[in-house]
Amino acid sequence: MTDVAKVIPLRPSATHTGKSEASRSRESVTGAERDVREQSQRRHPSGVPSAADHGGESTFVDAARSAIVDQVASAAEFFRRRVSGDYEVDEFGFDPHFADNVVMPVLRPLFEKWFRVEVSGIENIPLTGGALVVANHAGVIPLDGLMTSVAVHDHHPAHRPLRMLAADMAFEMPVVGGLARKAGHTLACNPDAERLLNEGEVAAVFPEGFKGIGKPFSERYKLQRFGRGGFVSAAMRTGVPIIPCSIVGSEEIYPKIGDLTTLARVLGLPYFPVTPLFPHLGPLGLVPLPSKWYIEFGKPIVTDTFESGAADDPMVLFEVTDHVRETIQQTLYRLLAKRRNIFLG
Repeated sequence: MTDVAKVIPLRPSATHTGKSEASRSRESVTGAERDVREQSQRRHPSGVPSAADHGGESTFVDAARSAIVDQVASAAEFFRRRVSGDYEVDEFGFDPHFADNVVMPVLRPLFEKWFRVEVSGIENIPLTGGALVVANHAGVIPLDGLMTSVAVHDHHPAHRPLRMLAADMAFEMPVVGGLARKAGHTLACNPDAERLLNEGEVAAVFPEGFKGIGKPFSERYKLQRFGRGGFVSAAMRTGVPIIPCSIVGSEEIYPKIGDLTTLARVLGLPYFPVTPLFPHLGPLGLVPLPSKWYIEFGKPIVTDTFESGAADDPMVLFEVTDHVRETIQQTLYRLLAKRRNIFLG
């Protein structure tokens, strides 16, 4: 990209603004106003009035005005960069500028306020180099993958992006497919996984697939089959560590109590869920229940110590896959034993 347009700040400098406001304030203060201020100061010796006082209202208005100006300035800078082409996109379609300024701000309120996610073990993801996060999968709609990406981006010291390996269906859906690419995700296949890992990225895979997110509520937190070990093979070929990841809370957001299989076949979906709220309440039933979430990243399982050819040995792949699965399952049991309430934690 060539020249970058100069940005004219929308917000005046703090020094100039503070001086002019103080000057106008001194000029407009009458004797009566001065008496009111003196009374307020006697009530609040610290100089910090309560929200009930006019000063508190003024402070709140100033803070709100400042926040709005900051948001406008941030939005203007975002659009300037998009229009001028001052951003980069990698070979997978990953657009870090878009992900940081659009995707993450949309997901963050869900992560912080709705699900109140607690993250532990984030230090087990390396600061640099490739790593493969392997997690359990549940919830009817795969919000667990999105919340895990926020956990890694916001809580890791290096704020690393999590490149999820998703099912083909995600990229075949209008709008969703394009957004997934921009957010850094790609197909769940070994060639793409190995390319990402060789380039030093942190990738994530959910081996249970649709069997995990579509399982009935009665089977919650019981891991389904992890396939034939394709993710282990990709990790071995690239020599990156496998990071087991256990997610508690996702099973309760849409408790699946039934499945309209005929309708699912007509719509070309792997399942059409029936929950206590959906489809009975229509769009309102799509609101996820505010369960309390825990995401724990386990100790790395190294793969660069295996002999040459281990990535093609079915028995070795099976053993490592089973070890990863059992590690995640036992961590789930431990986290569930600590949790006293689905919604309060």
